Amino acid sequence: METESMFVSLGESIDRLSAAAAALERTVAWLEQHGGAVEKITAAVEGREQELLRKLEAAEQQIAELRAQSHRQTVPASTMQLLTKQGISTVDSIQAESLDAALSGLSLEQRIAVKAQLMRAGLLGR
Repeated sequence: METESMFVSLGESIDRLSAAAAALERTVAWLEQHGGAVEKITAAVEGREQELLRKLEAAEQQIAELRAQSHRQTVPASTMQLLTKQGISTVDSIQAESLDAALSGLSLEQRIAVKAQLMRAGLLGR
């Protein structure tokens, strides 16, 4: 009897292995048919990812530029007129020595006020 039950168990195992092999064959056939679609989808996703990364880098650069601009304030028109009268037409790169020389004709209070406004605008270092 024991041999007979072993044969029955062996037969059941063979049936299960046959069913598993058939399922694997179907899976392989499906993957072969749809493998190209999966590759296309993967390529599309990777392409979109690269595009989004480029856009993110551009946006981060623009944000950094805008932040740098926002830290730089404008100089009041009255201060610009005063500087122009003293011979300074641009305030982008003022040298401390040339500023002192240009402002030497002003009163102490006026020199302090002009320098304070330039410092607030970020055009003159402390």
